[in-house]
Amino acid sequence: MLHGIDVSAYQSATYDTHGLSFVFIKATEGRSYVNSKLSAQTKHGRDAGLVVGFYHFLWPGNITAQAEYFVSHTPEKAGDVLAVDWESTGEGTHASNAEKDRFIRKLKELRPHNRVVLYTNRHFWLTVDTTSYAGDGLWIADYVTAGHPRIKAKWRFHQYTDDPVDKNVANFADKDALREWAKGV
Repeated sequence: MLHGIDVSAYQSATYDTHGLSFVFIKATEGRSYVNSKLSAQTKHGRDAGLVVGFYHFLWPGNITAQAEYFVSHTPEKAGDVLAVDWESTGEGTHASNAEKDRFIRKLKELRPHNRVVLYTNRHFWLTVDTTSYAGDGLWIADYVTAGHPRIKAKWRFHQYTDDPVDKNVANFADKDALREWAKGV
């Protein structure tokens, strides 16, 4: 298991990279929010030799516009991983299954040389999701023992705690295997 974290504007631009193989950085949300620390957090991860991923917090509606907004604010580099964060919004709404699937497909069209994964929590995966479409892989949040999410589906990344930061593991033999997968679209 490889270790990584995910960060947003709530975390430092100089987050601790010791022992990590990857980082996911929140880039955008909806059609109006961009992480103010995106550039600095990206540089910090790259300088540490991490596999870098970016995620977009998906809102219902305007799916094509959201995908275009995300890629317009995200570095275009082969080997980076793109993710859609699909969960309840602060208003208690969420994108539909069709919107989630359309967003992933649009990202794969806009960035054909990047892997695209779905981030969601166990509750959404088991009770809201009806298509099981996760693009190139599932990134599941379930706060249990690292690497043992309580789902039957194959997963690539597992967020297992948010204390003190969002910690994740990746289901790859080693960092080279993760790099090969990330660039092997």
